[in-house]
Amino acid sequence: MSTAQMVALGGVTLVAAMSPGPDFVIVTRSAALSGRRAGMACAAGIAAGVFVWSVVSAVGVAGLLAASAVAFTVVKLVGAGYLMLLGVRALLAARRGEYEVEAEAGASGPSAWAAFRQGLLTNLLNPKVAVFFLALLPQFVPEAPSALDTLTLGVISAVVGLVWFTVLANVVNAVRGVLARPAVRRAIDTAMGAMLVAFGIRVAAQAS
Repeated sequence: MSTAQMVALGGVTLVAAMSPGPDFVIVTRSAALSGRRAGMACAAGIAAGVFVWSVVSAVGVAGLLAASAVAFTVVKLVGAGYLMLLGVRALLAARRGEYEVEAEAGASGPSAWAAFRQGLLTNLLNPKVAVFFLALLPQFVPEAPSALDTLTLGVISAVVGLVWFTVLANVVNAVRGVLARPAVRRAIDTAMGAMLVAFGIRVAAQAS
């Protein structure tokens, strides 16, 4: 790949990463409730998912997924279910509203490992990511890409996603003093929970 191609791929991937979606929501929620470490762990999970999707797209596996209605539907429904599960959990947390008790007990939002897992699964179980890379990557690789070409694609895509979501996590953490207030936390859980459920419904309803 030429330098111009690398820059172009990074730019397109950045625009896609900055678009509001499930990844944006879970990084924001993780950083708001648990701080920088969880937010960055969630960002790392998303980057790992992006790396996997970009590599499997480059070698053609994502094409098989997109071509198979059954496989696409399975990934779509599992991903939609996972998003709705996260959303329902957030809504239940908002309904309980035990934030002051949790703060006194030292409890918080998701741990760093849980945040990483949420970022990874949210990205891997989103078939739209596979379709995005399937449409994008053929413009940047030869017909028979080498292992180095495939690795380069994955690294560029993952690094761009990691940088953007790490910046987002740190921005959210900078105002965490306000976000950690019980009333604000309840509002965050309500809003983020509703958004995740809505994203899940949209993923489930999208055509294969």
